[in-house]
Amino acid sequence: MARRAEPPDGGWGWMVVLSAFFQSALVFGVLRSFGIFFVEFVEAFEEQAARVSWVTSIGIAVQQLGSPVGSALSTKFGPRPVVMSGGILAALGMLLASFATSLTHLYLSIGLLSGSGWALTFTPTLACLSRYFSRLRSLAMGLALTGVGLSSFAFAPLFQWLISHYAWRGALLLVSALSLHLVACGALLRPLSLTEDPAMGGPGAQLASLLHHGPFLRYTVALTLINTGYFIPYVHLVAHVQDLDWDPLPAAFLLSVVAISDLVGRVVSGWLGDAVPGPVARLLMLWTTLTGLSLALFPVARAPTALVALAVAYGFTSGALTPVAFSMLPELVGTGRIYCGLGLLQMVESIGGLLGAPLSARTSKPQNLVTVALDAKVPLPKEGLEED
Repeated sequence: MARRAEPPDGGWGWMVVLSAFFQSALVFGVLRSFGIFFVEFVEAFEEQAARVSWVTSIGIAVQQLGSPVGSALSTKFGPRPVVMSGGILAALGMLLASFATSLTHLYLSIGLLSGSGWALTFTPTLACLSRYFSRLRSLAMGLALTGVGLSSFAFAPLFQWLISHYAWRGALLLVSALSLHLVACGALLRPLSLTEDPAMGGPGAQLASLLHHGPFLRYTVALTLINTGYFIPYVHLVAHVQDLDWDPLPAAFLLSVVAISDLVGRVVSGWLGDAVPGPVARLLMLWTTLTGLSLALFPVARAPTALVALAVAYGFTSGALTPVAFSMLPELVGTGRIYCGLGLLQMVESIGGLLGAPLSARTSKPQNLVTVALDAKVPLPKEGLEED
């Protein structure tokens, strides 16, 4: 293959954007909507919800921590065979989960096997996309990542319909077939050879150079801190507004407001990142500052109008910083080291994502809501047990 001096900024790159769009939907859209299966798992295996929640937690952890493996394999063999193999693993995990007889089987099939498949698909695809674009990189990244928001709306009712018609085992079989489309997405990834690639060396040499690359290390620490607060509203916002005497349905609707704003923010940020002159870091600093400000105002807001306005602001700004954060990385490490750089970045920043929600757990009190509900709906019998 002839080597190109610079990314083509188009051409087959738009097919890579299409592939990344569907892959982000088939990975994170499935993860965001997988809570539909939780009640079915609790009833089928007679386990506590806390233990069932580890199914997706293990999958997310394996996906993020295994990103460097997918990046290293893509550097050596190219992204196409790696992503296609990941699609097969993701589908196989869902297929085996449909035959599960215990939670341990789900931990191994969905958590470990499908999580490994997701690790081999998402990061190599975004890295491949970054190599195809330079001037339009932010826009391409924003369009690719909108698949997460759109699929979150589509998959939740779809999964519920599948469960109601085919039970949870049949639904998992069909989700397995859906995940198998990751193989077709991987087939769309055409490797791009750039003139700077030979100077970067193999995966080991790239990893060693990144560990001594000061700007990359500081950027990784910064994104890890951002990631610590990024997911807090998705975990605690509903409980927080219910503490303020909101009904459950409007409280859940607030998350839908965040998701819609997130979708718009990704597209707008991608367009601004390429249209506004100057370093992309300025936009990243702007969106990060506004995201932090909206997060800081959530605890003091009490009026419904203020909370809805903050939900819109947080969704837009947090969605806007995502494509800019990914598109800035090639400027730091170069497109030749983007596979290893993105994999290492995702592995480290997963620490922030895993610790953020537990560290902020004191800000919400869902256990009080449960106690109130039980006191209201399950009074003590009037005879025989009152003295006890």
